[in-house]
Parts: sequence; structure tokens; C-alpha cells
Amino acid sequence: MSTPTDPDSRPGPATTPDPPYWAVIFSSRLGDDQAGYDAAAARMLELARVQAGFLGVESARGADGLGLTVSYWTDRAAVASWRAHAEHALVREQGVSRWYMRYRLRVALVEHESVFERD
Repeated sequence: MSTPTDPDSRPGPATTPDPPYWAVIFSSRLGDDQAGYDAAAARMLELARVQAGFLGVESARGADGLGLTVSYWTDRAAVASWRAHAEHALVREQGVSRWYMRYRLRVALVEHESVFERD
């Protein structure tokens, strides 16, 4: 199942400005206890969208529980601010204690992108 989203809610990859900008890449595997996960994920998206420096997000999760979420940010300070957000911190704690079997987080500077769109 794939549910890519961006701030203007058009389907498809997030719309981002010309590089450089930052990407936070979160890959995870959910465990058996997923109670409350979907609501928390929706809330995090709602909060991220109003954070200074937020550019967009793309997210997909397979039936096997493997998920990938990439959020895009204007600069490293915006990434740090999102990480420091109090409600985001509480949800991250729940993720570790309840929802995730494992995850990996990567923060990267996007220096180049290529775009293709078919009319």
C-alpha cells in the first residue's frame, strides 16, 4: 500500500524546491502491536505540515510491515526543530516501546534531483 502525500495534497511524489534541501529517511518494520499507530502517524503528519521548513513527505508501508517515510525540509535547523518537538518526541518513545520491531533513520542533504511527469 502506498500513500504518498505532500503539502498541496496532489497524488504522487512530494513537490520540492530546487536543491539543496534536506531529507529525513525513516525505514521501519512494525511489530504485532499496532494499536494506535495509524492515529499517531496521522497526527505526526498534521504536526509536521505546520512546522517551519517542512517541504513535503512521501510514505509507503507494505503488507509485511516494512515502511519507508521520507520527509523533506528546507535546512538542517528545520530538521533539528522537528526532532525537538515535544509531541513528536513522545510518539517516538511509543514507537520504540510498542510499535516498531526495528527502524533506521537517515538524514541527508539533497544536492540533485531529476523530475519526470507524463501529462
